[in-house]
Amino acid sequence: MKIELLGIIWIAAENLLLLPVIIALLLFIVRYVWRTITVQKILAASSWWQELLPHFSRVRTIGKAFLFSVGLIALFFALLRPATRKKEIPIAQEGRDLFIALDISRSMLATDCESNRLACAKEKIRRLFSMFSCERVGLILFSGSALVQCPLTTDYPAFFMFLDQVDVETISSGTTAIDQAIRKALEVFATTPEKKTKLFVLFTDGEDFSSNLAGIKQKAIEMGLNIFTLGVGTPDGAPIPLYDESGKQIGHQLDKQGKVVISRLNEGILHALAHDSGGIYFRCNKDDNELKSLVGKIEAFEKEKFDDKKMEMLDEQYPYFLLISFICFALEWII
Repeated sequence: MKIELLGIIWIAAENLLLLPVIIALLLFIVRYVWRTITVQKILAASSWWQELLPHFSRVRTIGKAFLFSVGLIALFFALLRPATRKKEIPIAQEGRDLFIALDISRSMLATDCESNRLACAKEKIRRLFSMFSCERVGLILFSGSALVQCPLTTDYPAFFMFLDQVDVETISSGTTAIDQAIRKALEVFATTPEKKTKLFVLFTDGEDFSSNLAGIKQKAIEMGLNIFTLGVGTPDGAPIPLYDESGKQIGHQLDKQGKVVISRLNEGILHALAHDSGGIYFRCNKDDNELKSLVGKIEAFEKEKFDDKKMEMLDEQYPYFLLISFICFALEWII
């Protein structure tokens, strides 16, 4: 924990929890010195005090206590790691712009993956990030429409914050339109036409009711958007569960004839979409081999320079406090 107080940055401010211990030790030292001097005063009234305390020195006792106290306080300040601002230095960053599109249609609640398709896709995205080096990544959520949930960023914790907000309550009851997700990515990339590398990774079960997927795919090809698709689910499929407002399952989705709807992974449309746009289709498996292959393909694309990131340099002062503490303890021991 880092805080700034009195113009000084305390990098390890969590060590303030030791303050009561330090205060207790200092009070103990004061009490010890006071009692020692009090005993000496009582004995000084006797003619035998020099024989009883031949090596006692009030000045030495107070001096040792003072040095030990100063050393203890200096050590406490060293543990807080005080620092002053030095300067900000720019750090050049290079990577690729990559949008991850996550299907949040109701079919993603099917349980032919561990837990359900949505949970499986979210976990795969987290694992994918652990394999990245320095990519600028954004998150698009889509069902019948699409929205940019997280803009392009290298701040992965912020990305995960947006990703973690996606749960069962986020699920749309509408149909799935993959073309809307691609269209949203194209709109963002259109604002930076100078970018050479434009990547799009799609996590979906492939059920699609797009009105113009062919036209959007052609536009993606013209703009140089490489689309990688990851199929979530199985060809055998599973029923789509229904939940009430409290999150309790109340049954399964039915068709017009009253039969349970089985949602199946549609690999054909995902394979064609990826192949035609210069990407590759992968099916999500229990292992991470498909993610390793995906990262290998992504890293083959050219890196581009991002905006320089400024990093604040701090000039830490704790070595000086450690030196003062060491000198005080050494002198206290010598005398």
